[in-house]
Amino acid sequence: MLLGKRIKSLRKQNGMTQQELGNLINVTKVSICCYEKETRIPTLETLLALADIFKVDINYFLGSDEYLVSENNEKYGISVAQEEIDFIKEIRKHTALYKRMIENPKRFVELIDMKMR
Repeated sequence: MLLGKRIKSLRKQNGMTQQELGNLINVTKVSICCYEKETRIPTLETLLALADIFKVDINYFLGSDEYLVSENNEKYGISVAQEEIDFIKEIRKHTALYKRMIENPKRFVELIDMKMR
């Protein structure tokens, strides 16, 4: 999941300790630590407070990043996480692997799943 990673990243980008962030949203340092490690899920109220403090859309914590796409003079938005884009960029560096993955993504995922068991 991305929630914990994104909370921690924003906290660090803003130069805050877990204690300082906890104080701003009225939770303990331990709660912030648990959110970042994803052993505890923040309430909707807490997510809204975090979004307000960091000036991000609440959907950002859920893994959605909005991008504007232009195609044939039409523009539309898509939601994809930056981490997904980073993954695609990394896979594209391996041309043969990327080509095989694009040809049959379902089979590729099945092979990875079997290998990881």
